[in-house]
Amino acid sequence: MPVKLLVVGGGKMGGALVGGLVGSGWSAPSGVGVVEPVPERRQELAALHPGLVTLAAPEPGIVEPGGGAVLAVKPEAAEVACRALAAAGVGRVLSVVAGMAAQRLEAVLAPGAAVVRAMPNAPALIGAGVTAMAGGSNVTAADLDWAEGVLGAVGRVVRLPERHLDAVTGLSGSGPAYVSVVAEALVEAGVLVGLPRDVSRTLTVETLLGSATLLARGEAPEELRAAVTSPGGTTAAGLRVLEARAVRSAFVEAVVAATERARSLGR
Repeated sequence: MPVKLLVVGGGKMGGALVGGLVGSGWSAPSGVGVVEPVPERRQELAALHPGLVTLAAPEPGIVEPGGGAVLAVKPEAAEVACRALAAAGVGRVLSVVAGMAAQRLEAVLAPGAAVVRAMPNAPALIGAGVTAMAGGSNVTAADLDWAEGVLGAVGRVVRLPERHLDAVTGLSGSGPAYVSVVAEALVEAGVLVGLPRDVSRTLTVETLLGSATLLARGEAPEELRAAVTSPGGTTAAGLRVLEARAVRSAFVEAVVAATERARSLGR
């Protein structure tokens, strides 16, 4: 039976999309198909979502008219997967493959196929991600709306020209790792000044969560920093050390380095 959406790749991101789409009511499990070559993973996904269509490879006519496929495989497998989608008659693809330009995928899909390229981040695994997406040369407004509807099941979506997606990779794609480094450092610092490790971890996580919530409500980062920094106070003393160690500059350089690496992978 044809499905509304075919997810090619049943790994973490593909599985997260399936869970988000089914959980949000975007589709019943029977309206989503997953192509996954590993039998054990297919069984696991079918057990999680009774009625889900699972396949070892795309089949002709598997996607209903007006539907499409999500490409969620490793970069080295992307072009092979696209050839299989072309053979199955799929003409609309949403790619979450890191560093793979829409033009490269268009070259191995059926002529005129629409490709939307997207960069989600790790929090999409729990429905709290942010994804930037961009349309390829054959994409229409309807294709972009369709892609945003799919990606919206796992978080917020922003639309950008494709030339910006490497920068998105360097910022929000890699961002959870940067935040995790900050969290690790704060936990260790709390232990160093005498806190039990479990207490230090709780304080760190809740501080990061609360600060992010304030920022999400519209508080500007510089305003939040200023609000908790009294002249000559404890926060000012800590910030003076961070500035002396060029922590702000290090984060900027990290994003630049990750962006350049993303560009090099796409060449």
